[in-house]
Amino acid sequence: MSVATAKPVSETRSILGPAGNRVRVSEEPKRKTDNNTMKKPQRPRNPVPVPKIPEPVVRNNGSVDSSCSSDSSSSGGSSAKKSASSTKSVRRVGFKAAKVVPDNVVSATLSPPKISGPPKRCDWITTYSDPNYTSFHDEEWGVPVYDDGKLFELLVFSQALAELSWPAILNKRDTFRKLFENFDPSTIAQFTEKKLMSLKVNGSLLLSEPKLRAVVENAKQMLKVQQEFGSFSNYCWSFVNHKPIRNGFRYARQVPVKTPKADHISKDLMQRGFRCGPTVVYSFMQVAGIVNDHLLTCFRYQECNSNLKKDLKPKIEDTQVLTDALENTC
Repeated sequence: MSVATAKPVSETRSILGPAGNRVRVSEEPKRKTDNNTMKKPQRPRNPVPVPKIPEPVVRNNGSVDSSCSSDSSSSGGSSAKKSASSTKSVRRVGFKAAKVVPDNVVSATLSPPKISGPPKRCDWITTYSDPNYTSFHDEEWGVPVYDDGKLFELLVFSQALAELSWPAILNKRDTFRKLFENFDPSTIAQFTEKKLMSLKVNGSLLLSEPKLRAVVENAKQMLKVQQEFGSFSNYCWSFVNHKPIRNGFRYARQVPVKTPKADHISKDLMQRGFRCGPTVVYSFMQVAGIVNDHLLTCFRYQECNSNLKKDLKPKIEDTQVLTDALENTC
């Protein structure tokens, strides 16, 4: 007998189709697609990347909207309404107002640049003021002074204010120092009449004759004060308890030309032989820092307050000398 060979049975296997894993039988005939039926679109294996909208289009989204509206107007009435509604949705959802910022700059950190102008000074210092006068205001005027030579120089300048202005005095400062022997009281006290008449600049006296004689007389009396009080600085600062007076004026018109304190100091000085009125004394107090008359709006007001000497109290011996001298004067 002949043994019939069995035909191998075809096994079904899974095939990875474009739409997913499906089981196909190899023996099944392929279905013929009807030409009249529409083929269903197959999903792409890899998603198509969405093209990026260029930055100019995002910034100027108004042009996109206008183009959409122009296309809608060319179509029919119903399609125009649909396209108009679609443009509205695009405006509301698709595009947002973009803030134009420079590259590599975070918009949250953008802030208007701060314009730093010149510091606020006292009202009598303007942009047209003499540079020497502005520097004098920023560096010296109102700073507490404790050196006798410096104090005598400022006293002479305060007397010269009756005939000259501060800018004129500062421009002649080197000449003053040269003619007055660097404001050494012991040297000026020995000036003769002939020496006084030689203190000239371009053929004219530096100051009037009464003022020059007052400078020499003040130098003589200053030597006596130094012997009595230890120093001219101790004498001057004793009238304000060794602490500067802080007036705190807001406007220049409030700054006085003299005060009761200046009048009191002037009377004491004149009793000792000095030649200086209350107006000269108050100008001296201002420039020597005995009184801080910088305006509150001036940047130098707080700076002069911070320049105060920490230890302003004199020694016990100096205090006793001052007390005895004031009692004898009274």
